[in-house]
Amino acid sequence: MTRPASQAKQTAAKAAAVAQARSVAPKVPVRIGSTPATKFRGNPAIFGRLVEDHDKHRALLAMIDATSPNDPARKTLFEEFVRDVHGHAAAEEQALWSTVMRNPETTEFARHAVGDHHKLDKLMADAAARDISSPGWLTHFAALKEEYLEHILEEETEQFVEAEKTLSEQDQRYMQKVFNRRKKAEKAAAVIEKKIALKPIA
Repeated sequence: MTRPASQAKQTAAKAAAVAQARSVAPKVPVRIGSTPATKFRGNPAIFGRLVEDHDKHRALLAMIDATSPNDPARKTLFEEFVRDVHGHAAAEEQALWSTVMRNPETTEFARHAVGDHHKLDKLMADAAARDISSPGWLTHFAALKEEYLEHILEEETEQFVEAEKTLSEQDQRYMQKVFNRRKKAEKAAAVIEKKIALKPIA
């Protein structure tokens, strides 16, 4: 079982993730606020690495919210969010969930996580297809933001906790290496799909 990192390591890990987001648009404020407690933040293996990305994404979402319709940073931040989430989700499925899904005890947790990824793909495509400079764009973005934050909260407090029970520390460290390698490739290959949803996304 993973022992929580020290408070100092957790704080440093979150700060590093926020700094990654800030580097995309340095002039946009980052008001990420408090984040859900998780024993994985600051951990050197796969789950800590995934939470690092989650914190970066929380920061990007907050920064997008802070932009005005005509601010070019909004488009820059949104595109970074979409590409990073695409790379993250694909690498997570390859490094973690493909293995976890083979265990009957955790199959359902893995299926749920992967299903959420597909729903998020549709929400991102819907937001990407709309006029980002329109005042109404934030309404569609808000639906994406809410769904994403709920998804990563479930992962950090439920799905990762259950998955960890079936994985050795060696497994987790190996998965972290696979994740880093695959995320780099998947993010580089990511294409921002644009498709307006004609009915509610479920």
